[in-house]
Amino acid sequence: MPIFRFAPSPTGALHLGNGYSALYAFDRARQMDGSFLLRVEDIDQGRCRPEHEAAMLADLAWLGLTWEQPVRRQSEHMDDYAAALAKLSDAGLTYPCFCTRKDIAREIAAAPSAPHGPDGALYPGICRSLSLTERRDRVAAGAAFAVRLDCARAARMIAGDLSWYDRQSGQQYLQPGLHGDVVLARKETPTSYHLAVTVDDALQGVSHVTRGADLFAATHVHRLLQALLDLPTPEYDHHRLLQDDDGVRMAKRHGAVSLAQLRDEGRDPGELRRSLGFEF
Repeated sequence: MPIFRFAPSPTGALHLGNGYSALYAFDRARQMDGSFLLRVEDIDQGRCRPEHEAAMLADLAWLGLTWEQPVRRQSEHMDDYAAALAKLSDAGLTYPCFCTRKDIAREIAAAPSAPHGPDGALYPGICRSLSLTERRDRVAAGAAFAVRLDCARAARMIAGDLSWYDRQSGQQYLQPGLHGDVVLARKETPTSYHLAVTVDDALQGVSHVTRGADLFAATHVHRLLQALLDLPTPEYDHHRLLQDDDGVRMAKRHGAVSLAQLRDEGRDPGELRRSLGFEF
């Protein structure tokens, strides 16, 4: 059975763009007689709030969505991510990074030409060359650190080309170093979005990942982690992003209209679904 999911973070009100993404996944699951899962990505305990989650569930129900139970909350499954991180670390594919944002910015500014990825300048690898003794001593001393993936070593472990299929763009091929040595965990947060979403999709048997086009490039990281962790690769579908009247992508930081606001204004959810192109 095809399995789809919608995986928001309860850091604030869902906006219309979030609603479109949820409806997109739900509608595809409906068309394929599949299952629709809801996953709460609440690893950022500093920003996630129970009241935001409650409001999020109410918004999705108002839109007409139903989902399989139980809902998976990432904060309840840290052991799963720790096990995946340990597997990567045991294979020598991670290293602790003690750099602050200022350290990284200073190193990038001093470089004659810094490699760039989809999100800007890549981490310059300051801590990659630290000796094992220095790493252990700094960790034992209580220094704050992040755990980074050594993408060069990871690439050397891959046999042949890795690819995945995207419903919108066709066959894609992995660029292991596209995002550089990404952060997989931090001392205070034992997983990252990249690691958690890869592990979750595998554990939940997600066969079709639908999400916004802004996450298209992140699939390079997820496909690499799937290969390193011996996890299956779903089909991907990066749909269009809703924009406001000025052509700006709808997002919380841009003040996009919330679903709660539309509900409070008396908007009919069926009419809203139809206006977004969904008939059910």
